[in-house]
Amino acid sequence: MNEVQDAPAHKLRLTRRQRLWRLIKGLLDPRAWAHLVKLVNYYNHTHVTPLRKVRFGPNPSISPTAGFSYPERIEIGARVRIGTRCIIWAGPGTGRVVIGDDVLFGPEVMITAAGYRYNDGQPVTDQASDEADVVIGNDVWLGTRVTVLPGARIGDGAIIGAHSVVRGEIPAMAVAVGSPARVVSQREISLIPGGGAA
Repeated sequence: MNEVQDAPAHKLRLTRRQRLWRLIKGLLDPRAWAHLVKLVNYYNHTHVTPLRKVRFGPNPSISPTAGFSYPERIEIGARVRIGTRCIIWAGPGTGRVVIGDDVLFGPEVMITAAGYRYNDGQPVTDQASDEADVVIGNDVWLGTRVTVLPGARIGDGAIIGAHSVVRGEIPAMAVAVGSPARVVSQREISLIPGGGAA
């Protein structure tokens, strides 16, 4: 065998002076500052400005990395917790996203009320989209990286397992997992009107 290929690789260790010089070069590089401007613009476009248009119930907890598209068609209930890097995308025309009270989003949940067509010609980036409202009931828990597709309805008290893809209807108090999400269990608690469990 070739001795060069068999030799172990080690990460280059920089001296304190080399690390300082790397920092100074980075601070003086105009490309880094131009990229910072892009990041601020992106954050403003996907988070700061849309939050002014979303209709919120009282006491929401929204991660600063969550993004919103077409926020004028997004309604979020009371005490909703939206985790890091979640995306809520209403449709560009009519598709709405309606989220009930006390809903919990794990990290990187994606909800969309619009899906692109794929047989309208080429290029794919020019395809029109079909829209359908997404409705999520009260006391729903969406696990990490759940995707909710246009037209989905999730009933009160449902739990959707991590990495699941929801299309169609999930009944109240169901536990659903998979792609597409299928009911595998049922929550055993009973809800008291006005919140809480018996």
